[in-house]
Amino acid sequence: MGRRKLEIIMKEITALSAIAVAKKIKERQVSVKEVLEAQLATISEREALYNSYITVMEEEALKQAISVQEQIDKGVLIDSPLAGVPIAIKDNIYIKGIRTTCGSKVLENFVPSFDAAVIERLKKAGAIIIGKVNLDEFAMGGTTKTSYFGETKNPWNISHTPGGSSGGSASAVAAEEAFVSLGTDTGGSIRQPAAFCGLVGFKPTYGTVPSYGLIPFALSLDQIGPLARNISDAVAVLEVISGYDSRDFTSIRKKKYSYS
Repeated sequence: MGRRKLEIIMKEITALSAIAVAKKIKERQVSVKEVLEAQLATISEREALYNSYITVMEEEALKQAISVQEQIDKGVLIDSPLAGVPIAIKDNIYIKGIRTTCGSKVLENFVPSFDAAVIERLKKAGAIIIGKVNLDEFAMGGTTKTSYFGETKNPWNISHTPGGSSGGSASAVAAEEAFVSLGTDTGGSIRQPAAFCGLVGFKPTYGTVPSYGLIPFALSLDQIGPLARNISDAVAVLEVISGYDSRDFTSIRKKKYSYS
């Protein structure tokens, strides 16, 4: 991709909503690879200032982009609202073969052997997992200042905190370093950073989203949920990641109720 075209895509594409960019991909206005390259360029340009990411999965994301584009071309992912959309993942959620640190030196080199349930579902929906984002160490905090990998900055004002513990999740989306992200919420760890960074953050009802593959702070309270720049994007992510999982004893089945 030429530099001029990349600059145009960076300016016009990375500021769009997740749903809007997925629509452009399906309409062949832009390719998955072009969107990914623009997103990676934005991360490269801004990350030194904001420190949203612990690990950027550039090589892995490119492989995903090629595979997803092939599926879209075959019409396989035509109904997915996230096909080709780069998404950032809080670094206490397992991704197979990618280190999962929880923002701690203790787990600095820990590499899971399987994907969390939410990662399986995002991959199936054609979302591009672009990297693991910063958090307070072991998700204990409200500022993202306790991470071993350094403090994350609020993109609206770098002298202010992005909140926590999902500060990296919020900062990445607010800085246009990801279209959407996943965070985790025990007592406000999605909702507070979303508010601090001007985003939509949602803590699902307990048991709605499976926690299999999450390193919990408090299992009886923790929930994985979306951070996005608008409600529609947050709903799109939630619809993909929610639902019963037999590997998670906290996961609930939907029941049919009779009102007669």
